Amino acid sequence: MLDIGLIATIGFIHLVALISPGPDFVVACRNTLLYSRAIGIYTAIGFGLGILVHISYAVFGLSWLIANHSFVFAIIQYMGAAYLIYIGVQSLRDFESKVESNTTASLHSIAAVKAVRMGFITNVLNPKATLFFLSLFSSMLTPAVSNASLIVLSILLVGSTMLWFSLVALLISHPRFTAVLKRYEKTVQQFFGVLLIGIGGFIVVASLIDMQ
Repeated sequence: MLDIGLIATIGFIHLVALISPGPDFVVACRNTLLYSRAIGIYTAIGFGLGILVHISYAVFGLSWLIANHSFVFAIIQYMGAAYLIYIGVQSLRDFESKVESNTTASLHSIAAVKAVRMGFITNVLNPKATLFFLSLFSSMLTPAVSNASLIVLSILLVGSTMLWFSLVALLISHPRFTAVLKRYEKTVQQFFGVLLIGIGGFIVVASLIDMQ
């Protein structure tokens, strides 16, 4: 039997969390602005697939393991930080190579599979998402929740994630918006590179402080 109240509550909380800016939002904007609207949507699909991993915390009891063994969560934090820093450094490298070549051409696009993979890894290793699902599932999901409710909830969370970030890609890739940003393409690329490195560094510092 479906628990409509539970599904609606978790769905609403998840939507609020999605709207709150984080690593996923930064990567979504970066890929859309630097490549294309389609790449932004493929990245959104990757985010949605990453949500399935977080849902598995509840289904397979991984939330208990991570919550009771701090080193497991610490590993996730460091891996996530390293990946964000990697993307940021990659952006700065592309920027430097363009400066050296004295060209103002747009960045070559990336493959759809790479965009999906980037979105998936970013979401799975996002400490914000991990903490959110740990607290949400541990407090609201119990063994009494039916399989049907879990299936509907999974579809809702994955679908809303893909839909929200696809909407972000559509909005920021509007011709009027991109016409202005096109003139500052290098600055935008450099900005997102520094921002991603900064977020990754912040995660590492916060993790080290928590361990003290």
